[in-house]
Amino acid sequence: MDKKLKYYDLMEDLRKQIVSGKIKPGEKLPSENELSGTYQVSRQTVRKALQILQNEGYIYAEHGRGTFCSEMARRTGETKNIAVVTTYLSDYIFPRVIQGIDKVLTENGYSILLKNTRNSRNMEAKCLEELLQKGIDGLIIEPSKSQIFCKHINLYQTLDEYRIPYVFIQGSYAQLAEKPHILLDDCLGGYLVTKYLISLGHHHIIGIFKADDTQGQQRHKGYVQALQEAGIAYDPDKVVWFYTEDRKTHPYEQMYHMAKTRCVHFFDSVVSYNDQIALEVIRALEDAGLKVPEDVSVTGYDDSYLASSGKVPLTTVAHPQEKLGEMAAELLLGLLKEGNIPESERQILVKPELVIRESCRSRKKEE
Repeated sequence: MDKKLKYYDLMEDLRKQIVSGKIKPGEKLPSENELSGTYQVSRQTVRKALQILQNEGYIYAEHGRGTFCSEMARRTGETKNIAVVTTYLSDYIFPRVIQGIDKVLTENGYSILLKNTRNSRNMEAKCLEELLQKGIDGLIIEPSKSQIFCKHINLYQTLDEYRIPYVFIQGSYAQLAEKPHILLDDCLGGYLVTKYLISLGHHHIIGIFKADDTQGQQRHKGYVQALQEAGIAYDPDKVVWFYTEDRKTHPYEQMYHMAKTRCVHFFDSVVSYNDQIALEVIRALEDAGLKVPEDVSVTGYDDSYLASSGKVPLTTVAHPQEKLGEMAAELLLGLLKEGNIPESERQILVKPELVIRESCRSRKKEE
């Protein structure tokens, strides 16, 4: 019993020094001989104490160099800091998402460390590396180019090792699909706008989607489902894919070209990836001499301020931006307080709703 108490007491004393910051992350611990002499215990007792600390992630050993304090030491005490990483800060929907996150976290005594990646994988990796060096209690992150295979999964594994909980918002990586997330049901959203156009008598529907995030892929999936359900053949020539890097030029250029050749390849409506793209679609159509909705119906997605403030108020899909942020913050707080929670409560799909405005018109009378 005495022997057990000796290694346990040594382990607890070293742990307290780590938690208090007396032994800092990256700092080398005294050697086994030095600890043996300082605490007047055998080297076997020292090894047992160190093994427990190593198993719990407080220290790590490097062959030939010694034993060092782990970066996990930064997680041993509450910092009341939560990191929020988004792809963009000034983008049209993110301020409201962040507002929802901030509201819940502030009410619970937490502060936000805000970072953005500009939808760059390299920037995301750098952000995660920096945050692992800081004192944070948790992380809410919108992944960059979430449709593409993630090469820095090791950084998320390190978060797990340091017991830093994280929640994905607005997208997630296929390799981490089981991790906590709050997502809009984008497949359903794409289905709703496409089905609505079909209900108005549209049968030649162009789809414009973002290729490098899961939102774009899921909205495309919903578009395809609605076409199939209505017995309309899927035509890959009527689908335009764009990427983060060409989002400001490619949708407009492709839509303008399609509008100019509409007499050969007829279309009567457009499902747009989001409200921003819908405005570019309308601009391209008008530059090509077509009117919305008289000649072509156009839908957006997100119900951003752009949807109601443009020349043609957009039929779109409501994105509960602030609510989504609140839900992500509440989920993270639950993980911090309770640790592991049921899958049904940590993997949430929010149902979207259709918002009908003036950018679509019925073609039934023309049939």
